[in-house]
Amino acid sequence: QRWLRGSVVEAAGGLQMINCVTFPLPGEGPEQQLLKPDEWSYCDYFWADKKDPQGATSLPGFEVLLQKQLKGKQMQKEMSEFIHERTKIEEEYAKNLSKLSLSPLAAQEEGTLGEAWTQLKKSLHDEAEVHLKFANKLHTEVEKPLLTFRGDHFKKDLKKYDHHMADLRKQLASRFASVEKARKALADRQKDLEVKTQQLEVKLSNKTEEDIKKARRKSTQAGDDLMRCVDLYNQTQSKWFEEMVTASMELEKLEVERIEWIQQHLRQYTTLRHETDMFNQSTVEPVDQLLQNVDPSKDRELWVKENKTGEVRPVDMDI
Repeated sequence: QRWLRGSVVEAAGGLQMINCVTFPLPGEGPEQQLLKPDEWSYCDYFWADKKDPQGATSLPGFEVLLQKQLKGKQMQKEMSEFIHERTKIEEEYAKNLSKLSLSPLAAQEEGTLGEAWTQLKKSLHDEAEVHLKFANKLHTEVEKPLLTFRGDHFKKDLKKYDHHMADLRKQLASRFASVEKARKALADRQKDLEVKTQQLEVKLSNKTEEDIKKARRKSTQAGDDLMRCVDLYNQTQSKWFEEMVTASMELEKLEVERIEWIQQHLRQYTTLRHETDMFNQSTVEPVDQLLQNVDPSKDRELWVKENKTGEVRPVDMDI
């Protein structure tokens, strides 16, 4: 972050200098129209510098845009970490389901109910496979793309933007310093000319007319120097302005791309989630069918046939 020493200088003609940038005074001059009305575009809202809480320094508006990019990169990384944790939960769930499907509990259940129970346990194994596939797809189709989108070169590219715009601000500050120096030189020359003229008028000095002409030439030269410095300042500020518009629009485009990329892959998450629900439903459908076929009478018949001890009933004893 590049924090600037805050400075505000009121200039002539309804202008004010803020950190070496020329702005109109509030309420003065023609009303400025937004470059991209109704779009809340970056190029319209980050010309001023942002003051820190203490107010001693300020952060250039372009730095605020760069911070947004860095924050976006961090948010993207954290989303990937979140999906990674989600994937681990699915893997653990699949592992536990598969383990439970092998449980011997109630393995001796018989008949149509036993068939339904066996199918239910098998459905856990099938469901485990579904969740494991879901976890694998989460890793390859959501987590990894979020993590690898805009690699390490991205921060390097942002630094190039940062250095370029910072250099332009330094150039602007240097031009502004030249203007202030030239303005002071002109004031000194004008004061010197005024003093010499007054001295000649009241004959307090033996200065000749030639001295007055010499002072006037120096004053004129100082005025020309000031105009040249102001012209160079305006050229530098215009270049900074153009670069600000171009760079801020590029950062805006990058942010749109980031949001759309994340949106696309979060939608993929919901698609995979819906598919998982559908496949899970298919694993229990055979269980539903067998449960509908459970018949207590049939089970009793099968059990009795296999376990009967005799069908001749007792009778009364004779004397």
